[in-house]
Amino acid sequence: MKPSKRILVVDDEKTILLSLAYALKADGVDVITCNKAEWAEKALQNYYFDVVITDLRLSKTEDNEGMKILEMTKKKHPNSKVIVMTAYGSEELQKKIRTLGADRYFDKPVDLDLLIQAIEQLGVPMKRNAPTNR
Repeated sequence: MKPSKRILVVDDEKTILLSLAYALKADGVDVITCNKAEWAEKALQNYYFDVVITDLRLSKTEDNEGMKILEMTKKKHPNSKVIVMTAYGSEELQKKIRTLGADRYFDKPVDLDLLIQAIEQLGVPMKRNAPTNR
């Protein structure tokens, strides 16, 4: 079955990528992960994503590469929804991110239940696979 929805997760911390990829796994949803801004940009050039979840800082520098991903997403795919998350948030930063078109903002650590709820509110049904006990 071809996934009907696609989510891109961008974060430089591999443990966050793995945990989000697992947590967001749902019927009819394809979750793609990238740990570098360049790879995320390439993915955005080649595919449409219903939701893009990006960390604000993707390197150990002060650069906010997530803003570039937010801007690129909204320019290339205006209907895509963008969720920005950061461990370095402030009220001023949150306002700037909203001005650039982010649909949701989360401070890290992100509550997975709230993130899944936000994704559903943004139009991606997260019908979970039933866990198998083997």
